[in-house]
Amino acid sequence: MNLADPRAAHAFRFVRRDFRAGVAELVYAFDEGPELVERITFPQAPEAPAMGAVALDAALDLLHLIAGVSYYKAGVPGGIRVESAALDRSTAAFLDTLYLHGLGEFAYHNRLDLRGRIRFPHGDAVAVANVPAADRDAAAAPASPRTLVPIGGGKDSLVSVEILKAAGVDATAVWVGNSPLIATCAAATDLPLLNIGRDISPLLFEYNRLGALNGHVPVTAINSAILAVAAVLYGFDATAFSNERSASSATLEYDGQPVNHQWSKGWDFEQAFHALLASRVSPRLRYYSLLRPLSELAVAARFARNTRYDGVFSSCNRNFRILGPRPADRWCGQCPKCHFVFLALAPFMSKPRLLGIFGRNLLDDPGLAGAFDALMEYRDHKPFECVGEGRESRAAMAALAARAEWREDALVARFVEEIAPQLPADAPVLDDLLKAEGPHLIPAPLARQLDADR
Repeated sequence: MNLADPRAAHAFRFVRRDFRAGVAELVYAFDEGPELVERITFPQAPEAPAMGAVALDAALDLLHLIAGVSYYKAGVPGGIRVESAALDRSTAAFLDTLYLHGLGEFAYHNRLDLRGRIRFPHGDAVAVANVPAADRDAAAAPASPRTLVPIGGGKDSLVSVEILKAAGVDATAVWVGNSPLIATCAAATDLPLLNIGRDISPLLFEYNRLGALNGHVPVTAINSAILAVAAVLYGFDATAFSNERSASSATLEYDGQPVNHQWSKGWDFEQAFHALLASRVSPRLRYYSLLRPLSELAVAARFARNTRYDGVFSSCNRNFRILGPRPADRWCGQCPKCHFVFLALAPFMSKPRLLGIFGRNLLDDPGLAGAFDALMEYRDHKPFECVGEGRESRAAMAALAARAEWREDALVARFVEEIAPQLPADAPVLDDLLKAEGPHLIPAPLARQLDADR
C-alpha cells in the first residue's frame, strides 16, 4: 500500500461509523487516502439497546468524534470534515476544547501550536437535545440504579470499588482492552465484570513507523465515550470514574498555555462531558468521578486500609503499553508512576508491607534522586504522568522524615538536608492534604459516604 504522509494532508475526515452485532466500527481518513478503521467490541450486547436506538445513535456519534483524536494527531491538518453527523455549535466547541487541551502534551513535545488550527465544523444553531421528549421528561434516576466503575489496575479505581460496595451500589467492574493485569485486578473486586475490546487501526501504527506525528492522547476521554455507549447498551445509569482533584493541575505552561498530561481526567473535562451526555444522549446518564474531592494522598490513605489488593494492583504504566516491552513484575521501579505511588503510600503503610508490594526500597536508591526531585517540583517540573501535585510529594516526604523507620533512607535523608530547609514555613503538611474539598458531581448519598469514610 502506498501511504501518503498524514502531515501533508489538507483535511482529516470522520468518514462514517456503524454498529452491528455488538461491534462499533469507526472510520477515518486523511484526504482521500486509505481508511483507518477502529473496532470496539461490546460483548453479548443486546439486540435492542436498553436506553433506546436514538440514545445509542447519539452515543456512537460522540464516540466516533472523540476517538478520532488518536488518528487526527498523526497529521494535525488544518481541515476537519465530519461526514458522519451534523454538529451543533456547542458540540463543536466541546470537541475543539478536547482536541486542543487533550493534545496539549503532544503539542508541547512536537513543538506545535494547535491554537486556531482545530476547528470542528458546525451549523449556526445552538444545541438541541437529540433525546426523545419522553426521555427528557424522565430525568430522575431509575428505581434500581446501576453503575459502571472503570478499572485501571491501580489503587484509585479500587478505592472507588470499595466505596461503592460499602454504599450498597449495584456496580459492575469494566475495563477496555485485553490487559491481563487489569483483568486480575477486576476479578479481585468480586463485582460483575464487563471487558470491552478495542482494536486500533493497524494503519495508524504503520503511519507512525513511517514518521507520522505521535504522542500522548486523552485516553480517559476516549474510554469515557466507550463507556457511554456501554451504559446505553446494557442499561447503566451512571459511570463512576476515579479521578482525584490533583488531576486538574497543569504539568507546566508552554507558550502561554497550561499543559496537563491528565487533562481528560480533570474537572473541566468531567463537567463538560457530563453536560454533553445529558443534552445529546440522555439526561438519565450520570458521569462523575467518585474521588474528585480527594488529593492523591487522601486516596492512598484509603487504599492502605485494605490489604485485599496488595498482590494484584499496579499503577506502573509500562504494564499498559500498546507496543514494546513490559516489565517482568508488576512494578518496574524506574518510571514516575512507580516512584510516586511508592512515596504516596509510604506514610500510610508499614515499611515491610510496602517493600513487599514493590520488591525493593525506592527511597533508599541515590540513583533515583532526580526522579523524586521532579515529583517534588524541585529544580524541575513534575513528570508527564498521572502523579500528584508537587506539594503532595513534598508533604509525604516531610512526613517520612519525621519517622525513624524512614529517615535514614538515602532520599529521605537528602530531603532533610537539602530540600526541607528551602520550604516555606507555611508549606502544607500531610493532614492539610487529606481533607475532601472542592467541586464535584458525586450523587449526594455517595458524597456523604465519602465524607464519612475519612
